[in-house]
Amino acid sequence: MTNLKKVLNVSFEEVVERVQNALKEQGFDILTEIDVKETLKKKLNVNYPKYKILGACSPSLVKKALDTDKEVGTMLSCNVIVYEITQGVQISIQRPIEMIKILENEKPNEVAEKAEVKLQKVIENL
Repeated sequence: MTNLKKVLNVSFEEVVERVQNALKEQGFDILTEIDVKETLKKKLNVNYPKYKILGACSPSLVKKALDTDKEVGTMLSCNVIVYEITQGVQISIQRPIEMIKILENEKPNEVAEKAEVKLQKVIENL
């Protein structure tokens, strides 16, 4: 599965802020924010590079998707990862169109397509 990706050459913190703002501009709320580096340090005493998982959700799209198939809830929210690499900071977003293929119901495809267009704009606007 190919994710939507982009690398930026600014600080990790600035990338996280830009991603959050770009998501908000496209109608997504951040429901969860997992600091993997902090969690691994706390739970395993492991030093890990900066890595965050943002759980993004567009309430209007979620409602439409759930109205067509309750099982789509297993694929919510749209996960956006931000992590350090040698070239800068990588942003990667799971593609809703690819995720929805797991369901046997074709009805949520239209919603997944709308979500993917919005998430592509997020990447483009960073």
